[in-house]
Amino acid sequence: MAAIPGVRRSELGEALRACRTAFIGVGIISSMINLLYLTGSIFMLEVYDRVLPSRSVPTLVGLIILAVGLYAAQGVLDLIRGRILGRIGTSLDEALNARVFETIVRLPLLVGGRNEGLQPLRDLDNVRSFLGGLGPSAFFDLPWLPFYLAICFAFHWLIGVTALAGAIILVALTLVTEFMSRQPAREAMGLAARRNDLAAASRRNAEVLVAMGMASRLARRWSETNEKYLSGNQRASDVVGGLGAAAKVMRMILQSAVLAVGAYLVIHQEATAGIIIAGSILSARALAPVDLAIAHWKGFVAARQSWHRLSRLLDKMPPVAAPTLLQDPSSQVSVEGVTIAAPGDQRVIVTDVNFQLAAGNGLGVIGPSGSGKSSLVRALVGVWQPVRGKVRLDGAALDQWSSDVLGRHIGYLPQDVELFAGTVAQNICRFDGEATSDGIIAAAKEAGVHEMIIKMRDGYNTEIGENGAALSAGQAQRIALARALYGDPFLIVLDEPNSNLDTEGDEALTRAVRGARERGAIVVVVAHRPIAIEGVDNILVLRDGRMQAFGPKEQVLAQVLAPRVAPPPPIKIVSEGGVKKP
Repeated sequence: MAAIPGVRRSELGEALRACRTAFIGVGIISSMINLLYLTGSIFMLEVYDRVLPSRSVPTLVGLIILAVGLYAAQGVLDLIRGRILGRIGTSLDEALNARVFETIVRLPLLVGGRNEGLQPLRDLDNVRSFLGGLGPSAFFDLPWLPFYLAICFAFHWLIGVTALAGAIILVALTLVTEFMSRQPAREAMGLAARRNDLAAASRRNAEVLVAMGMASRLARRWSETNEKYLSGNQRASDVVGGLGAAAKVMRMILQSAVLAVGAYLVIHQEATAGIIIAGSILSARALAPVDLAIAHWKGFVAARQSWHRLSRLLDKMPPVAAPTLLQDPSSQVSVEGVTIAAPGDQRVIVTDVNFQLAAGNGLGVIGPSGSGKSSLVRALVGVWQPVRGKVRLDGAALDQWSSDVLGRHIGYLPQDVELFAGTVAQNICRFDGEATSDGIIAAAKEAGVHEMIIKMRDGYNTEIGENGAALSAGQAQRIALARALYGDPFLIVLDEPNSNLDTEGDEALTRAVRGARERGAIVVVVAHRPIAIEGVDNILVLRDGRMQAFGPKEQVLAQVLAPRVAPPPPIKIVSEGGVKKP
């Protein structure tokens, strides 16, 4: 199919279109299966109209052998069709899972915390599961309904009219199912996402819930949310289940009606006895795809909602084109009039920050809580896009680099450290499959954690568990520092790097900062404790999101942060006779 000029096809549509050959194969197989579905009707027709009148056992045996062969062929084709549909779902997942994962990573950086979390992955699972189930088979079989009805009319026009009336009623039930199930299914999906988010948040904060006696309260809140989800899900199930039951009843009534019409025709000698059974089987087969479609309508609605939601998300977040590969940065970092707001929020946090750092410089960023320090460093490493202004490495704005390439030149230690399930070595080397032992150990030694690591049970191969559960907060922070230093990045940004460190960790941090500067790196340290900025030579003071001072450390600390001398308190003279006032 040729593309329409000026119209961009959705990525989901393109991925599914790539499977068009498989769909054509499924269509051909479905045609063969539906032709083979006539086996039962023809067999019954021949038995009643030929075998019984002639009492011919050889004819009966021949029909049985032929029918068994055709049924076996039908079963093989049905198996092949199911496997092809399953592989279409897998192919769609393989084509899109990397893009979906990319959107999950990028979405919080664009819209902040107001995003759908892991919903895109669940949406992809819904689409894949539906494609690999029985639902699509019903849609491939539905076009054959007129064919079966035509054969019913060929038997006798009364049988055809009876089957047609049943078909109209079942199609009407299908449309009613679509209309009545759409809103309940949408509400149930939203309630499910809300319930899962609450459960995930409770799991992450299990220690706080137990320590502060909040577990039972959150359990009650989760139960309330779960009850709403169950109620919404039950409404959707009731609609689909009720209409599905009505469809089954209609099919049984239709079969009996066809038998009754056939008997009437036989009584009046307008049809043979075989047509009674064959017409009943054929009419039931004609309406089976409608019944199957109604039975799987809930899955179809969920897959359709997931399809539309995923399509909108991928359209809003197109793939990032790979920019021209630039030379490795080596000389300076420039912050030019940067104004920052949190993703998805219009409120400005940092306003008009300007400074420049040369290779080998170290910058300490200080200021009261809420002054915008962490927001500034997020813009420095490129995870938050400035509302105005630019952050540049050697004159090139950060958006001129792809995140993978830029990441090799940046070391970042966030305020909230989180490691990944895997070994210590894997976390230090950022899960680089081509990392060398020398590079990993060098980063660990630069961070001052080599001795700590080799004392662990399995050394660098120690499994740390999900979120670094096997490590203390201090150990996790020091390993995260080694991760930030891995690969000798040009720009190293450390946000509260000593919040969980002891004296030994503080000393190792200062040595690491000085060592990185000596090799020509630029180091930015956000700190509340003075020990963290011992290794820097410049200070930036932020207050209420604005630069209050910037310059050499000693000068800034002397002018801006010099402690005010308070008047001495009154002196108390203590003697054996009591306290005497001066």
